[in-house]
Amino acid sequence: MPPTPAIPPHRDESLVRDSGAACAPDRGDAGRDGGDAVRGAEGAQVRDRADAHVQSAGDALVRDRGDACPGALRLHSAADGSLARLRLPAGLLTPPQARALADAADRLGDGHLSLTSRGNVELRGLGDACAAPLAGLLRDAGLLPSDQHERIRNIVASPLAGLDGQGADGGAAVQEWARELDRLLCASDVTPALSGRFLFALDDGRGDVAALGGDVTLVAEPGGTALLRVGDDAEALHLPGSAAPRAARTAAEAFLSVAHEAGNGSWRVRELPPGHDATTVRTRLRSQLPQPYETATPPTPTAPRPPRPGILTAPDGTRAALSLLAPLGRLTTAQLRRLADVAAQDGYGELRMTPWRGVVLPGLSPEAAGPRLRELATAGLVTDPASPWYGLGACTGRPGCAKSLSDVRADAVTALREDGTDTRGETTGPRADGTDPLRPDPGLLPVHWSGCARRCGHPHGAWVDVVATGDAYEVSVRGTRHPAPATATVPLTEPGRLADAVASARAAGRTTP
Repeated sequence: MPPTPAIPPHRDESLVRDSGAACAPDRGDAGRDGGDAVRGAEGAQVRDRADAHVQSAGDALVRDRGDACPGALRLHSAADGSLARLRLPAGLLTPPQARALADAADRLGDGHLSLTSRGNVELRGLGDACAAPLAGLLRDAGLLPSDQHERIRNIVASPLAGLDGQGADGGAAVQEWARELDRLLCASDVTPALSGRFLFALDDGRGDVAALGGDVTLVAEPGGTALLRVGDDAEALHLPGSAAPRAARTAAEAFLSVAHEAGNGSWRVRELPPGHDATTVRTRLRSQLPQPYETATPPTPTAPRPPRPGILTAPDGTRAALSLLAPLGRLTTAQLRRLADVAAQDGYGELRMTPWRGVVLPGLSPEAAGPRLRELATAGLVTDPASPWYGLGACTGRPGCAKSLSDVRADAVTALREDGTDTRGETTGPRADGTDPLRPDPGLLPVHWSGCARRCGHPHGAWVDVVATGDAYEVSVRGTRHPAPATATVPLTEPGRLADAVASARAAGRTTP
């Protein structure tokens, strides 16, 4: 291991409640990172980075305070009570852990769990005196292996790895990588200095999480090798798969060293200034590895491809996995307990939370998969890609978020109703134009409803952006460099027009090159 660099850690008050500003809810966004103002080279405020790409050529960025991203021990005060964010490396939960989270949400919170775009879990509506009992519940469940490292365990992995025969060599290696990387991160005296937003992405070769804008990305290759990419560097290191987790941790340590030299307080690789960029980190990393691994050109990340809801059968037909989505990213505790029961009784005893606010249950027999899927559909989970809830997301909105200008979840449900579905997301008949809302074009863009311009939780890649402005919503297509439809502004008093504007933007986005 390379010598430990002398790095002043980010301000970290993980063991006490942070009464100051916290970062926006976890979104793992490739182009945006929180609502914090940043300062340019002359000391003048540049702009609020919540609605801007953080790094562009020649753009000097200075973080003038430490990262206050919430965790499981550092709670964030929200309009609906305190919020705790629990990192789940690779999204993994055992059934007992899932039940412990359900108990925590029932006893201390609002009876729900929010799934984030990094496969993490948030508990909301927590009371003022809940920090200590929550920490005790999580420790007892094995969900807090280290108090000092709990906010930096941001590891996403291909959720279908090893289940459907896709990915390099079947893809199973990335789950082992995730466990080993988590162990290595928690064993390091250096990594607690990472921001709570620094992201590791472990892709099994299918290209799903490689497109999520990781600071350190590992991509599995056929034959047991891997590519390690730092940020959006044009080159990657080609190394044995067995060396991948340790190299990923070393890359994070190299980033901290380069960020310290840059002196601008970077939280993410893309925030490093020219001369101290991703290429610099890769060069530093290469010099610190046991041997100077060769460089290679990484594959160009494509649009993220979330698992489609339904049953996925292993190539040999002996086992199946269930893929499900939580409507608008929220699970009730009853739903989580039911998922835990299915995983324990019929599966491998494992739940995989996905970066697309879903859950994968691996290891069911083909005979059990169908009945269990129907049971979970009855419980209110999305089990069919034809569901109008598929591809639909929203931030917390009112009343949970004080910055929100509208109750976006209720407005999204109203738009569904106007589009031919009832409040449960079930069809009420064809639309006026004769199309069936339960049989949408699978190539349509995802839709995300935001209560303000921060756009917390929006998808990666291209999406239909529905943003509250106070008395109206602005609807447009974002996340693409190609020409997109002009923004439509629709008053809140016209839900029918709003539903039509969203449908038009989805259709136009579908045909965008």
